[in-house]
Parts: sequence; C-alpha cells; structure tokens
Amino acid sequence: MIMEIGIVAGEIWHFLDDKKNATADELTKGLKRPRELVLMSLGWLAREGHITLGAPESGYSATLNRK
Repeated sequence: MIMEIGIVAGEIWHFLDDKKNATADELTKGLKRPRELVLMSLGWLAREGHITLGAPESGYSATLNRK
C-alpha cells in the first residue's frame, strides 16, 4: 500500500505541476484513482511540505509549494 500511495503522490505532483491547483475531487477524476488513495497521497505530500492543502470546505484544494 505504501508503494501505491507514493506512486499516486508522484502522479498528483505532475498533475499539479501542469494545472497549478486542484481539489481532491478534480484529482480523483483526472487521475482515475480511488478517492481514498488520493487523500492518503495528498496527506503524504502535505506532511512532507510539498503541497499546501486547503480546508475541507475548499474541497481539499491542493497547490504545489515552489521553493
């Protein structure tokens, strides 16, 4: 499972690099991945400081952190 979360985290990274930001629903639809897996991968990226993740009210809007 950890490997799959990491793979989807990479897919999210590339998606956000192209689109600039997206909600969890947009990522789920765009990547054709299960919502739960997308949410786990978003958590991974947020914990590592790679993305800024909005509140649930924003649909968990994600944006890449550019350093």
